[in-house]
Amino acid sequence: MNARHFEPPAITAFTATSALGRGLEAHARALREERSGLRRQAFEDCTLDTWIGAVDGLEIPLPPQWSAWDCRNHRLAELGLNQDGFVAAVERARARYGAQRVGVFIGTSTSGVRETERAYRELREDRLPDWFQHRTMQNTYAVADYVRRRLALCGPSAAISTACSSSAKVFAAAARALGAGLCDAAVVGGVDSLCLTTLYGFHALQLVARDVCRPADAERSGLSLGEAAAFLLLEREAGDARWRLEGYGESSDAHHMSAPDPEGRGAIAAMRAALARARIAPQEVDYINLHGTGTPANDLAEDRALCALFGRDVPCSSTKGWTGHTLGAAGALEAVLSLLALREGFLPRSLNTRRKDPRIEGAILMSTRHVPLRRVLSNSFGFGGSNCSLLLGARA
Repeated sequence: MNARHFEPPAITAFTATSALGRGLEAHARALREERSGLRRQAFEDCTLDTWIGAVDGLEIPLPPQWSAWDCRNHRLAELGLNQDGFVAAVERARARYGAQRVGVFIGTSTSGVRETERAYRELREDRLPDWFQHRTMQNTYAVADYVRRRLALCGPSAAISTACSSSAKVFAAAARALGAGLCDAAVVGGVDSLCLTTLYGFHALQLVARDVCRPADAERSGLSLGEAAAFLLLEREAGDARWRLEGYGESSDAHHMSAPDPEGRGAIAAMRAALARARIAPQEVDYINLHGTGTPANDLAEDRALCALFGRDVPCSSTKGWTGHTLGAAGALEAVLSLLALREGFLPRSLNTRRKDPRIEGAILMSTRHVPLRRVLSNSFGFGGSNCSLLLGARA
């Protein structure tokens, strides 16, 4: 889609469930109260001493009709869908356009790998237990398929798995589908649940902090992992809808499998493309929700990219001090948090940041501000240099 012909989709419904709670008000309240959802706690039989952002209530199985899909990731998806009247909003869109004209685009990184871990513990004579169904649990597409079936939709459907940028890139995929006339509305979102593979995997990469995640802090030592489900409804024509996806930008710098380009070239390309698609200048962005994982290399690289394109004055912060890094769900979750910032006229400070790293030159928010906002840029940068930036705006 040519940036000059981009028609901003309306965002007509959105919701999030994370360690901060269920639904928009729980998240808005936690942001106002500066209350983190991160806790030093154990995840099942994980022995790591770390902080995590776990969602409560995932021990409850799916309803019997969905038993073949029952896994932690789909339980989290179900919990997320049932907040803020989101299912009802999708039902209205389905009635208006037809089920075949509403698409589903979901990002995830690990899908139902927790059930695979459990299944391999029950391995007998090289056979996995009968209860384990790869297609409906572990398959990367499984979560998009579950959401599609759960919402009774039969339009274009896809799962995107590009690590931490997964559920930011679904906005781009949905916008292209809307622009091409393949659908009139699209459910976009991200669902990623905690599992031992990510906890031990990130620990092996020496990226997990023993302390709570402290983005941009002089003594930051890594990330805290979390889980989340976030969903938004995009519509091609929605009249006087207040919120818009004004632009998106994607890039792939392929610098390194797990380390960011220290010059931030891929990040600059993604942010610049989002601005170009919206046809605005950098100074028209009021706030930037940073990828901001709290790892030493990521925060410095993103700051370098930010300052190269925006200068040093645009207010910015990471919300991962509240939720942890929710991996494949991070893009959608942070898009929802960015919309809350727009709705509330609220700039969240960089929670847990005690002393800003003097090498970071950007305007990291060390205290909360209440100001009217028009546009917010949200960054999501994944392993392998898969970058995506979303520009979200309020109708003037």
